[in-house]
Amino acid sequence: MRFRNSRVRTKVTALLVSLAALWAFAAWVTLREGLNLVWVAVYDKGVAQPSETLLVELQQERRLTAVVLAQSSSADRAALTAQRVRTDAAAADFRRLSKGGDVQFAADEVLQRRIDEMIRQLDGLRKNRGLVDGGQMDRVKSFDGYTTVIDSVYRTYDALATLDDEGVAEDTRALIELSQARELLSEEDALLAGALSSGRLTVSERARFSQIVGAQRFHRSEAVQALPDADRAVFDRLERSQTFARLRMLEETVMESTRPGGLPPIGAEQWRSATEPALAQLQKTVLDAGDRLVERTIPVAVAVVARLLLAGVLGLVAVIASIVLSVTTARALVRQLEKLREAALELANERLPGVVARLAQGEKVDVKAEAPPLDFGPDVIGQVGAAFNTVQETAIRTAVEEAQLRQSIRDILLSLARRTQSLVHRQLTLLDVMERRESDPAELKDLFRIDHLATRMRRNAENLIVLSGASPARAWRRSVPMVDVVRGALAEVEDYTRVTVMPMGETALIGRAVGDVIHLLAELIENAVSFSPPYTMVQVGGQAVASGYAIEIEDRGLGMSAEDLEATNQRIADPPEFNLSSTARLGLYVVSRLAERHGIRVSLKASPYGGTTAVVLLPRDLVIEGGEELPGEETASGLPRREPGSRRIALVGAPEPVQEVVPVPRAPEPPRPVQSVPPPGGADPDRPEPSAGFTPSGLPFRVPQANLAPALAEESRNADEAEDREDRSPDDIRKIMGSFQSGTRRGRSEAAKLLSDEEDNL
Repeated sequence: MRFRNSRVRTKVTALLVSLAALWAFAAWVTLREGLNLVWVAVYDKGVAQPSETLLVELQQERRLTAVVLAQSSSADRAALTAQRVRTDAAAADFRRLSKGGDVQFAADEVLQRRIDEMIRQLDGLRKNRGLVDGGQMDRVKSFDGYTTVIDSVYRTYDALATLDDEGVAEDTRALIELSQARELLSEEDALLAGALSSGRLTVSERARFSQIVGAQRFHRSEAVQALPDADRAVFDRLERSQTFARLRMLEETVMESTRPGGLPPIGAEQWRSATEPALAQLQKTVLDAGDRLVERTIPVAVAVVARLLLAGVLGLVAVIASIVLSVTTARALVRQLEKLREAALELANERLPGVVARLAQGEKVDVKAEAPPLDFGPDVIGQVGAAFNTVQETAIRTAVEEAQLRQSIRDILLSLARRTQSLVHRQLTLLDVMERRESDPAELKDLFRIDHLATRMRRNAENLIVLSGASPARAWRRSVPMVDVVRGALAEVEDYTRVTVMPMGETALIGRAVGDVIHLLAELIENAVSFSPPYTMVQVGGQAVASGYAIEIEDRGLGMSAEDLEATNQRIADPPEFNLSSTARLGLYVVSRLAERHGIRVSLKASPYGGTTAVVLLPRDLVIEGGEELPGEETASGLPRREPGSRRIALVGAPEPVQEVVPVPRAPEPPRPVQSVPPPGGADPDRPEPSAGFTPSGLPFRVPQANLAPALAEESRNADEAEDREDRSPDDIRKIMGSFQSGTRRGRSEAAKLLSDEEDNL
C-alpha cells in the first residue's frame, strides 16, 4: 500500500495500528502457551484421568472374557458380570467428562475426532458382549475386539501430547509409550490366561504371544531411554526387581518349553501371581512419573506467566506510551503543517495579490515587511518552514520586480504613445496648411485621405495610452452635440461611408467625456464595419431613455453565438487586468476601460437582422437634454452650430457624399490653453460667463459692419442678397468651403502646436 499521497493522520494511524497488531500477535503467542497449560489441566481432568480408569477396567474385562470363553464356570461368569458393571461405569464417567463444555471448548478438531471415535468403540462393546454370551465369538475375536477399543484410548492420548514446550511434550510421549508397554503386558496376560484355562496353547496363540512379548519389551526399553534421568533410574530399578525377573522367566518358559498345540509348563495361578504385581507396579510407576512431570511443568508455567506479563502488560504499556507519543507528535506535526499551509494560502490568496494591487496603484512595498519570517522550530518541519520563508520572500520580491517591470513597460508604451500622438498632431497641422494651399481637387482629395489616415493613427496611439492606464490628452470644457460626437467617431473609422447616422435629437454630451466617448464609439463602429460584409451598411442611432442616453450601433454581419456574446459582455462589464502577452480583442479592452472610467454601460446583443447590436448607455450625468448654447457657439468639430432652418451638409452617413472634395470629418481637436488662445467653442467654463456683447477680458465684441454708414450697410445687404440669389458653381462652393475651413483649422493648428511644444518640454 502506498502512503505517499495520504494524510499525515492516516499514516500515523496506520503506524499505531501496525504496532497494536504486533503487540496483539506477541501477546497471543505468549497467551497461547498459558492457555495450553490451562488446557492441559482441562485435558487431564476431563480426558486423561477418566480414560486411565477406563483403560484398566477394559484390560481386566478382556482377561476375564478370555477365561470365561476357555472354561465357563459360574465363578468366572460372576466375576465377568461384575467387571462389566465397573467398565460401564468408567465408560459413562468418561463420556460425561469428555463431552463437557470445558473440554469441548479447549479441544481442537483432532482431539474431538479421537474422543468421538473412542466413544463409538465403547458403544460397540454391547454387541461384542452379546456375541460372547451367546457363544458366537471365540477367544481370538473377543481378544481383538477389546484390543481395538483400548487402541482408541491410546490414539486419544496421542492427541493430548501437543504442548508447546518441547521437553515436556517429549516426556509426555515417553510416558504414553510406557503405558502402551503396560497394555502389551496386559495383552499377553489375557492371551495366556485364556490358553491356560482351556488347557492348550495353539500354534497361532503361541506365535502371537511371542510377538506381544517382544513388542512389550521393545516399547518399554525405548520409553525408558527417552525419560529424564530421575525417571529412568526408577524404571531401571523396576526392571531389576524380583517381580519383573520372575515375569521374564515365565515368559521365556512359555515361549521355549511349550510344544505346538500343547499345554504351557506353568499353571494359571502361577502366571496370575506373576503378572498382577508386575502390572500394578508398572501402572504405579507410570502414574508417579506423570506426577513428577506435572511438577516439572510448574517452572514452565511460571516462565509462561512471566512472558505473558512481559509481552502482555509491559508490551501494552509500551503500546500505550507509543500511542500517546505518536498522537502528541503527530498533533504537533499536523499543527506545524497546518500553520505552514495557512501561511502558504495567506501568501497566495491575500498578501501576494495585495502586494500586486498596491504595486499597481504605484505604492512602495517593503519586501521584508510584507514577508515576515515564520518560526517553525529547529526540526525538519522548521527547516521546511525556513525554506518556505525564503520562497515567500522570493515570491514577493519577484512580484515587486514584475510589477516594476510591467510599470516600466507601461511607462515606455505611454511615452511612445505620447510621442506618436504629438507627431500625429504635428502631421495634422501640416496637413491643414497643405490643404489650405492646395486648389487642385484631385490633390486635395488625396490630402483629405492622408488626413483621415492620420486621424486613425491618432486613435491607435490613444489606444496605447488607454492600455497603459493613462487618459488621452484630448478634452473639452464645453458640451458637444451628440450628433457631432458620433461624427467625430466616424472620422476615425476607415469605411465611414458605410455608416448611416440616424437623427440623434437635441442632446449634448458634457465636455469631460467627449474625447473618451468618441474613442469608444470609434472602436465599436470599427468592429461593426470590419465584421460585416462590404456591401452592407452599419446604422448608428441614439435616443434619450429613462436612465440616460442610448446609442445603438447595428451591423448586419454573421453575428456572434450566445456563448461569445455572454463572454464578451462579461469582459466589458468586468474588464480583467491587461496582460501584455494577450493581443486578441484589444479594442474590447479599450472599450471596457473607457466605459469604466465614466460609468458607461456597453452591451452586445443579437440583431434581428442577423448581425450584432452594440448598445452604449450614457448615464444621465454625462448628457444635457435640449440645452441652450450661446450664439455663435462652435461645435466640437470646430464648425459653427447649425441655426434652425439653415442648410445641413451631409458629410458622412449619406449613401453618397455631396462632393468628393468635401473633407472627411475629423475628430475634435484638443483646445488650446485658456491663458493664450480661447478654445474652439467658447470661453473657459472655470470663469464666469461673460455679459452680452463683451469678451471674458471685458472688451466689447466686434460686430461685422456694425459701424458702416447706412448707405454702405444697405448696399452690402443688397449685394449679399443678390449673391445669395445667384447660382453658385461647384468651384465657387469649393472655394467658399475651403475658406471657411481654413479659418476654423487655423485655431486648431495653433492649439495643437502649443500642446506639442508643452509635451516636448516634458
